[in-house]
Amino acid sequence: MFVRTYGTLYMQNSEVFQDLFTELKRYYTGGNVNLEEMLNDFWARLLERMFQLINPQYHFTEDYLECVSKYTDQLKPFGDVPRKLKVQVTRAFIAARTFVQGLTVGREVANRVSKVSPTPGCIRALMKMLYCPYCRGLPTVKPCNNYCLNVMKGCLANQADLDTEWNLFIDAMLLVAERLEGPFNIESVMDPIDVKISEAIMNMQENSMQVSAKVFQGCGQPKPAPALRSSRSVPENFNTRFRPYNPEERPTTAAGTSLDRLVTDIKEKLKLSKKFWSTFPYTICKDERVTAGSLNEEDCWNGHTKARYLPEIMNDGLTNQINNPEVDVDITRPDTFIRQQIMALRVMTNKLKNAYNGNDVNFQDTSDETSGSGSGSGCTDDICPTEFDFITTEAPPVDSDRREVEASATQPGRSLQMLLIVFISLVLQRQWR
Repeated sequence: MFVRTYGTLYMQNSEVFQDLFTELKRYYTGGNVNLEEMLNDFWARLLERMFQLINPQYHFTEDYLECVSKYTDQLKPFGDVPRKLKVQVTRAFIAARTFVQGLTVGREVANRVSKVSPTPGCIRALMKMLYCPYCRGLPTVKPCNNYCLNVMKGCLANQADLDTEWNLFIDAMLLVAERLEGPFNIESVMDPIDVKISEAIMNMQENSMQVSAKVFQGCGQPKPAPALRSSRSVPENFNTRFRPYNPEERPTTAAGTSLDRLVTDIKEKLKLSKKFWSTFPYTICKDERVTAGSLNEEDCWNGHTKARYLPEIMNDGLTNQINNPEVDVDITRPDTFIRQQIMALRVMTNKLKNAYNGNDVNFQDTSDETSGSGSGSGCTDDICPTEFDFITTEAPPVDSDRREVEASATQPGRSLQMLLIVFISLVLQRQWR
């Protein structure tokens, strides 16, 4: 657009515009960029270049141009465009970048939790539920649904504690998604940005005499450039190139922009993932490959024989497993790795809320790194190390007492451990892709 409208004048000053879009891209991808300062710098640089173009009869030193740039806010040579554009761009980019970072954090938390190894007590309970029917001569009898629920609630006790923070995280993601669908849709903001900058340039042209007079008054009278003064005049140099730009009619669809459709799709998936961790045992146990189903309560394996399962179903979470009849759960030892994921979600939720309110969010600058950690988020407060523990590529350490038990486990026990991890991974991938 700029090439067609301003031709050679744009080509000679193209780095001003290229730097703007480069910095916007760097911010979006996690770079340490202050949006407001960057936009202010763009308009100051543009004023310097424009001021030279509207006054070609003068020679300007670097010090003089620096003085000119100080008048950007005072003179408002570009009209109200810089102020409006700053509000739109900062809000749109803050919301978009934080939303993408939120998706990354959610994915990483789910992936990391899916690799948490089951406890020895869980492995024993799974073995009893899935293998003991064969020992009793009941190979075709599947576990009772409620029996399965107690086993899985015990096995996934720590994961269920993710639920509260996970739901708050999903709510915050949905709030920021509303920003992406509204006036701060980054696609709607960036699409006409060239037209808005062109409008600002036209404002500068229309007010060139007043702007020049006030700058000369504040910065002093510049020295003339005889060669330029004799060869061309201001109207010949400026008006033939700087003319209003009439943008082509942009195509629209009933569904809106492509980003609108994408955000709508993501929102639906986010809504489905609410209460994911507390309903996880139900998701597993309703699978017909695992249990006899909720409608078949008599002809199923209850852990001892083919009969109804009588114990009550435990509530969700670690502390509620103190009386779990199927899995030995030590409620005094919460899984530290799961607690790190809870903290990561809490930190990201706070950032999402800030982004929703239009406040910039600090993330780790990954633009110069050759191998990223995955989320690209960061901060400088004391909570940061906890936030990034979940991004590591190594599995969480196993306690020494767990190693002793697992080292002596039978081959079926190890198979059950892998079976649970694989099943959890499959469910997570189906929910979070």
